[in-house]
Amino acid sequence: AFEGAKTHYDSMTAELEQRINFELDVIKKMGFPGYFLIVQDFINSARKLGVAVGPGRGSAAGSVVAFCTGITNIDPIKYNLLFERFLNPERVSMPDIDIDFDDQGRAKVIDYVVEKYGRNQVAQIVTYGTMAAKMSIKDVARVMDLPLDESNKLAKLVPEKAGTTLKKAFEESAELEEIRKGKDLRAKILQNAQVLEGSVRGTGIHAAGVIIAPDNIMNYIPVCISKDSDLWVTQFDGKVIEEAGMLKMDFLGLKTLTIIRDALALIKKNYGIDINIDKIPLEDKKTFELYQRGDTVGTFQFESDGMRKYLKELKPTNIEDLIAMNALYRPGPLAFIPIYIERKHGRETVEYAHPLLKQILEPTFGIMIYQEQIMQTAQLLAGYTLGGADLLRRAMGKKKKEEMEKQRAIFVKGALEKNNIPEEKAGEIFSVMEKFAEYGFNRSHSAAYSVVAYQTAYLKANYTAEYMAAVMTHSMGTIEKITFFMDECKRIGVQVLGPDINESSMAFDVNKKNQIRFGMGAVKGTGDAAVEEIIKERNEKGIFASIYDFSERVNLKTVSKKTFESLAYSGAFDCFPDLHRAQYFHIVREGESTGIEKIIRYGTNKQANKGKLQVSMFGGSAASAEEDKPKISECSRWSELEKLKHEKDVVGFYISGHPLEDFRGYLNKFCSCVLNQLENYKNQEVKVGGVITAVTIKQGRDNTQFALFTIEDFDKSVSLALFNDYPKYKDLLQIDNFVIVKGKVLERNGNWELRPNSLELLTKEMQEGSVKQVSLQIDLQKLNSENLSALEKLVQNHAGNCDLRLQIIDPQNRQTIDKISRKYKIKPTSELLAGLKQLEMEYKVE
Repeated sequence: AFEGAKTHYDSMTAELEQRINFELDVIKKMGFPGYFLIVQDFINSARKLGVAVGPGRGSAAGSVVAFCTGITNIDPIKYNLLFERFLNPERVSMPDIDIDFDDQGRAKVIDYVVEKYGRNQVAQIVTYGTMAAKMSIKDVARVMDLPLDESNKLAKLVPEKAGTTLKKAFEESAELEEIRKGKDLRAKILQNAQVLEGSVRGTGIHAAGVIIAPDNIMNYIPVCISKDSDLWVTQFDGKVIEEAGMLKMDFLGLKTLTIIRDALALIKKNYGIDINIDKIPLEDKKTFELYQRGDTVGTFQFESDGMRKYLKELKPTNIEDLIAMNALYRPGPLAFIPIYIERKHGRETVEYAHPLLKQILEPTFGIMIYQEQIMQTAQLLAGYTLGGADLLRRAMGKKKKEEMEKQRAIFVKGALEKNNIPEEKAGEIFSVMEKFAEYGFNRSHSAAYSVVAYQTAYLKANYTAEYMAAVMTHSMGTIEKITFFMDECKRIGVQVLGPDINESSMAFDVNKKNQIRFGMGAVKGTGDAAVEEIIKERNEKGIFASIYDFSERVNLKTVSKKTFESLAYSGAFDCFPDLHRAQYFHIVREGESTGIEKIIRYGTNKQANKGKLQVSMFGGSAASAEEDKPKISECSRWSELEKLKHEKDVVGFYISGHPLEDFRGYLNKFCSCVLNQLENYKNQEVKVGGVITAVTIKQGRDNTQFALFTIEDFDKSVSLALFNDYPKYKDLLQIDNFVIVKGKVLERNGNWELRPNSLELLTKEMQEGSVKQVSLQIDLQKLNSENLSALEKLVQNHAGNCDLRLQIIDPQNRQTIDKISRKYKIKPTSELLAGLKQLEMEYKVE
């Protein structure tokens, strides 16, 4: 610890030496030095293995010893964090050091621990799944041979509220209670289900918990094997493990650390800069400007809509603001955010219940936000030790009346004796502490995670393309997320390009023009081995000159016909001007080869004859390479819709555009909402637009037909059902038709869904001339160079043929200055309108 302090601190002050000695003394008395050294060892080894390690999480970030030994990477003295919140010398409990590793490297650290301590000393922790209300009904119904549809009906009668037991369900559902009182099979099922509710149903493995035993683990606890793990698995779950004397360590995987790691690798590749993310300045202007704009989509912890709204109001200027917002943005303390904002900007007076509280609550403008502030208040005002103050905090959190009255008396007496605070005033302060103890958040955790959040914001603000590329790489499994982040890139002016055989890597990458390039690994059907082969060949011998050069050079056993087809569909061969996408698949007559088959055959022959000098019988050279090339048939180019459909088939979404692009203006103007907002229109009539992507015709019980169909807009696809009105609209229900659907948002089986009642085709006539202009209302008092600059950049990025009308409103003189901008013509896309909303500018589409 003292060796580490030399590298972490400029000098060894008396205060620092006292803190380290105090912590070491507590750790030694509690018998935990070995635990700290084991954790330090596997964290150091993780870093040597190239695994990203988080700065800390939970109360362990409050330990200076943990900081000095490299277990955490956040200075408890700088951030005013308390050791007693982690290890309380007055209450012996197991230490809990949870460690975040990047989610791809976590397994390497567990492998290291197994190798170091031995397979017989390491185990994962079992979890036991129990029968909840609905599951117990379904399980009993299955065993007692109740038909599945009746079983589902019974289970659906249980209210959807979280934590509902069968006892509560019988109280809340008269129908369910009536069935239970009966004497039929259903009644017996409900009665048996209530008996079995809460019983263990199956086992699983704890996502992060690992046990390391002093020697063979079977000398201490029972273990078993599991098909889901190569390690032993304990038969005691987490609650019992500690009682059995075993120490649990949490190896957590945090995707954010992987994103940071990959962004840093892209920055190094593109700029040659080796950034130590733990040494970045915590006062970076661009980073705080990003927070002040609420431009935090894709960053850690601060990306929700509500948080972004508050960030724009708060205008954070330092890391303390972020730590506070991280702690406040939860149910309960959420109500204090507006007060915090008003006090930060001096619009509300900061008041303290006692002058002594100023030194504790000044950083948070007089609001108790953290559990540590409650502990410090008890220490400073009433003479508690910090250990005793932690016991007080725990008691407050548990709300035990008898214990609270006892603690109130101790606090009031201590405040009078130590600081001469009158009993009534001390009682008032204690009541304030009680109130905030319900909401108080662990400052150590908030500080550590706010630092990680700041790191992501720093990268987004300063290396936007590289950071967003890393974010999208780690969202490749979720199409909706990729689409969402691609839209965010468009909004902030970062171009995302489709796959390119000469530029794409396995994952998302950034080219020399600072554009994000789609990864070939995200294209369905390519195969990782094939992509690795392509990249290896390109790196070793340079870019491919043509599709023929490509087929000559790559290993055609690895890069198969399926790979060629997937890459062609995705547009990865568009960099070769010789052929367009349709030619790769065109067949002139039945039985003839496709363009791709001819190209592969050409490549196979070239590779087979490589190194052989072909000489004709007359001594002349063989036909030139140009003459060897197969003739690929001419054909019409695919329509935009056909091209986009094929892109979606191999990537999961549209890359180079969207089929609805031409209808954006109409949809923005005339539709009630977009598909991902339907739940905001409960029990309301709505009008939505989209392209039909799937249609299934079904036969009802009464022999009438109905249709199940899927429509998709820019953000989401939704499955709909059309019953009685199907015959009326069946001609419109064709895949690739653009439609407007009118209907009502109704609840069904606990979900809100759109029930259509009419359809109409979206036509070019609807789109043409539907949006004449966008009127923009700007408050004169909010007009500044920063807003104008952002607005100018936004409209430049969305040039088109639509008028932009500026209405500058002066509230003081109650005047409106109306002006049509002759400088800019715009395209009223959803990105443009979202950008205007982000700038807090009112607009109207006309």
